[in-house]
Amino acid sequence: MRPVINRCAPCSLDLMLSQAASEGIVFNSLQIRLCFRSWLAGMLSVLLGLVPSASSNISTSRPNILLLMADDLGIGDIGCYGNNTMRTPNIDRLAEDGVKLTQHISAASLCTPSRAAFLTGRYPVRSGMVSSIGYRVLQWTGASGGLPTNETTFAKILKEKGYATGLIGKWHLGLNCESASDHCHHPLHHGFDHFYGMPFSLMGDCAHWELSEKRVNLEQKLNFLFQVLALVALTLVAGKLTHLIPVSWTPVIWSALWAVLLLAGSYFVGALIVHADCLLMRNHTITEQPMRFQKTTPLILQEVASFLKRNKHGPFLLFVSFLHVHIPLITMENFLGKSLHGLYGDNVEEMDWMVGQILDTLDMEGLTNSTLIYFTSDHGGSLENQLGHTQYGGWNGIYKGGKGMGGWEGGIRVPGIFRWPGVLPAGRVIGEPTSLMDVFPTVVQLAGGEVPQDRVIDGQDLLPLLLGTAQHSDHEFLMHYCEGFLHAARWHQRDKGTTWKVHFVTPVFQPEGAGACYGRKVCPCFGEKVLHHDPPLLFDLSRDPSETHVLTPASEPVFYQVMERVQRAVREHQRTLSPVPLQLDRLGNIWRPWLQPCCGPFPLCWCLREDGPQ
Repeated sequence: MRPVINRCAPCSLDLMLSQAASEGIVFNSLQIRLCFRSWLAGMLSVLLGLVPSASSNISTSRPNILLLMADDLGIGDIGCYGNNTMRTPNIDRLAEDGVKLTQHISAASLCTPSRAAFLTGRYPVRSGMVSSIGYRVLQWTGASGGLPTNETTFAKILKEKGYATGLIGKWHLGLNCESASDHCHHPLHHGFDHFYGMPFSLMGDCAHWELSEKRVNLEQKLNFLFQVLALVALTLVAGKLTHLIPVSWTPVIWSALWAVLLLAGSYFVGALIVHADCLLMRNHTITEQPMRFQKTTPLILQEVASFLKRNKHGPFLLFVSFLHVHIPLITMENFLGKSLHGLYGDNVEEMDWMVGQILDTLDMEGLTNSTLIYFTSDHGGSLENQLGHTQYGGWNGIYKGGKGMGGWEGGIRVPGIFRWPGVLPAGRVIGEPTSLMDVFPTVVQLAGGEVPQDRVIDGQDLLPLLLGTAQHSDHEFLMHYCEGFLHAARWHQRDKGTTWKVHFVTPVFQPEGAGACYGRKVCPCFGEKVLHHDPPLLFDLSRDPSETHVLTPASEPVFYQVMERVQRAVREHQRTLSPVPLQLDRLGNIWRPWLQPCCGPFPLCWCLREDGPQ
C-alpha cells in the first residue's frame, strides 16, 4: 500500500522529489500542482525581497544631493527644452535619464531674491530679500544687506542631519553686517560647511565691459558732480578776482579740491569695482582679489572634484552655483568661436561641458546611483544684454519677456531636471506647476529632516510627483513678485486641467512694440514705466503658454469666476505676510568702506594666495 501524503501539510517541491526517489511515493497531479504553486510563490517572494522597490530605497537610504544652478540661463538655451542649434549634450543626458519639469517657476526674475527663495523655500518678500525703491539685487560686496540670520536654509537642516554641506560658485546673498570680518551673511553662517567662490556675482564691470551694471552710471554721476563743482570753483575765482563776489579763498580751494577728487574718482571707479566685488574666497579667507578670470573655470571644477572625493562616503549636499552664463561671459579659449550663437553660445556650451566633467567625477567615484542631481537656472535669460545687433543674453524659447520681468513667463520659467538612477523614472516629463522653492522641502525630507513649523514654507515636496505616485502638483496658486510688488498670479485648476495666469501689473516695453525694456538694464517694477491693469490681464497658459491672447469677458465665459478666485487667493496669501526689514533698500544696499572685504590694508586690496591649476 502506498503512503498517503497529507495535502494540507506545508509542501516542499524539493522534499516531494526526494521522497519520490527514495520511497517510491507516487503523487497525483493535483498534489503536484498545489505544491508547485506554493514553491513558486515562495521563490517570487524571495526574489522580490532581493530587489527593493523605489519607495523602499527612498525610505531606507539618504541620497547624496547635487544641486546645479546656472546664472541667467534661458529655458530655450538647452537642447532638451527645444533648442536644436545649441549643443548641450550633458544637460540633455540628465533629462533623458531623469525627470524633466516643463512648468518650473522661479520665485523672482532676478538672482538675489530668487536664490534667497531657493535656499529657504519661501517667497523672498517673507525674508525681506526685496526692495521697494528699485535696488533689486545686492549692489556691493561691501553692503550690509543679506539673507537674514534668522532664516533657515535647507543646508542648515541637512547639516544637522549629518550631511557634509558645500557651496561652490556664486553666493550674492550678502557678506557682512557691521565689520569687514563679521561674515554674518556668509554661506558658512547659513548651513554650509565649505564655501569656495564669489561672495558677490560676476558682472560686466568685472571685465570693464560696455554692458555695465554700475560702473557707467557711477562714472556719469561723478563726472556731473565734477562739472558742477568745477563750475562753482571757477565762478568763485572769477568773482573773487573781479571783486563781484565777496568771498574768501577757503571755499574756492575746497570746491576745487572736491572737483579734482571727483574727476579722479570717475577715472578710478572701474578699478575700485573690480577690486571690491570681483574676488574669490575659500571659507572665510580671500584667495584672489581681483580674480584671474581665465583660471576661474578650472578652479571651480577642481574644487567640485575635491569636495566629491573627500565626501564620497557621504551623505553630502553640494550646491554648484555656476558663474555661467552671466556677462561678461568669461569663456576658456578652447570654447571661443565654437558655437552658432557667438560668445553667449560659447559660454553655454562651456557650462554644459562643466556639467559633463562633474558627472564624470561622480561616475569615477562610484557616486552616480546614490546621488540625486538637480539642474536649473535662477531665472530667465536677459533680453536687454544687447550691443548693436549682438545678443549677450539668453533665449527664453516661446515664452514672453525675460530677466527682471516679474510676471511674464520668460523671466520666471526655468529648466528643472531631476536625476536619481534606479529611483526616478527615466524620460518622465511633468507639465504641472512647480517652483524652485520646492527643492527645500524635497531635499529636507529626503535627508530625514523636518520642514520648519515656526514659519510659512511656500515650497511643496516634489517627490510624489517625480515618482509618479501623485498626478498633480500641490501648488494650486503661485504668486509672481517684482521687488515687493505683486505683478501676477497663476491658478492651477486641477479639476479642469487648466492653468490660468492673471497679470495685475506689466512693464512698458521700450521701444513700443518691442519685447523687452531696451535701453535699460532691466524693466522696472513700479512708476511711470509700468501699466496697472483694471481689469487684470487673463491668459490660459494651458492653451497659450506664450501669453499672446488676452482673454476678456466676451471671449472667456468663466472670466469673472477666475478673477474672483485668483483675487481671493491673493488676499489670503497677503494675510500670511509679516512686515520685515527690506534688505535691498538703500540703507542695506550702499557701499560702506568699513564692510569691504580686503586681503590687504584697505584700500590696497590685492592678493593671490592660491595658484591653482596651470
